[in-house]
Amino acid sequence: MIISRTPYRISFFGGGTDYPSWYRRHGGQVIATTIDKYCYISARYLPPFFDHNFRIVYSRIENCRTIDEIEHPAVRECLRYFQFEEGLEIHHDGDLPARSGLGSSSSFVVGLLHALHALKGAIPGGERLAHEAIHMEQVRLKETVGCQDQVMAAHGGCQRIEFLSDGEIRVTPLTLHPERLEALNSHLMLFFTGIKRTAATIAQSYVSETASVEKQLSAMGSMVDEAMRILAGGADLTVLGRLLHEAWRAKRSLSKQVSNRVIDDIYATAQSAGAIGGKLLGAGGGGFMLLFAPPSAHERIRERLAKLVHVPFRFERAGSRIIFFDPGEDYSAQARLRMTRPVETFQESTEVLVGAGRRAPART
Repeated sequence: MIISRTPYRISFFGGGTDYPSWYRRHGGQVIATTIDKYCYISARYLPPFFDHNFRIVYSRIENCRTIDEIEHPAVRECLRYFQFEEGLEIHHDGDLPARSGLGSSSSFVVGLLHALHALKGAIPGGERLAHEAIHMEQVRLKETVGCQDQVMAAHGGCQRIEFLSDGEIRVTPLTLHPERLEALNSHLMLFFTGIKRTAATIAQSYVSETASVEKQLSAMGSMVDEAMRILAGGADLTVLGRLLHEAWRAKRSLSKQVSNRVIDDIYATAQSAGAIGGKLLGAGGGGFMLLFAPPSAHERIRERLAKLVHVPFRFERAGSRIIFFDPGEDYSAQARLRMTRPVETFQESTEVLVGAGRRAPART
C-alpha cells in the first residue's frame, strides 16, 4: 500500500494571472503558501479475490470492472495515463471540504499521481508532478483552471511562482527569516463561509475574456512585486494587510460571480471587528475566506463570525510526500488474468469446486 499526503494552499497575490490564456500573452506571477491541511490518497494493488477490478472510495464508492467504467473523471484519466493493467483500490480523505478555494482538486490530482508513480516504483520530483497535474487537468480533463495550485501542491512552502509567456514556470522560495514568516502566519485567519462552488464555473466568467479584465489582472500581477518588497524590506506587516484589501477589491471587479451579498457581509463584519484586509481564496463565489488582522483582534473577529467555522493553520514546507510505503504482495500476473476473464468463468469454477465437495472461496 502507498499513502501520499499533499497539502492545500492559500494564495496571497497574483491569482488569475496563472491561467494560460493570460500568461501566454502577458506573463503572470503569484505569491502563495501551502498549509498544514492535507489531502490523503491511499492506493494498493487489488488482490484477485473480488468481482471488481477497481475500487474507488471518496464521497462515493465505485466498484468497476474496467477503467472506462470509472465515473470519477480525475481517477479515470490518471489510470488511463499510467495504462494500469493491474486491479487497484484507491481511497481519498481530506482535512477540509472540496470546492472551497484551497486548490483541493489539484492537490487530489497531484497526490494521486504521486501515489501511482510510487506503485510503479518511481520517485517523481516536484516539477514533474506539477507539470503532469497541469496536463491532466487542463488537457485531459479540459478544466478551466490555472497553474499555481498544481505547482504549490507539488512543491510546498511559501513560494513566488512566475509564469512566462513561453510556458516556462519558475518557482522561487520566499527566503524570509523564520520570525518574519511566523509574524505573517500569526496575522492570518481562515474561515469557511459554508458556500461550496465549482471554481471552473466562476473562473470561466472572466478567464475566457481576459481582454475585458486586462487592467485588473495587470494590477493584480504587479501587486506581487509590491508584496515582495514589503515582506523582504521589514516594513510593518499592516501595509501587507492593506495591499491584500486592494487585491480583493481588484478581484471582485473581475466578475459579478466572484462575490455576493453574503460574502460582502462577512468581509464587512470582519473589518468592523479589526481585520485590515482579506480575500476569498480560489476563483471566488464561496469557500474559504482569508483575513489579515493583528493578533490582538483575532478573538473579537472570531466572536463576530461565530456562525462560521474558524480553521487555525500553520505554513508547511514539504509539498506532496509519500508518508507510507509497503509494497505488499505482487498479484499483478493473477490480476491481469482475472481482468481478461469474464465473471461467468469464475462463477463456473466455483460451482465445480462445490460440486466436487470442496468449500467455495469466500466472496467479499
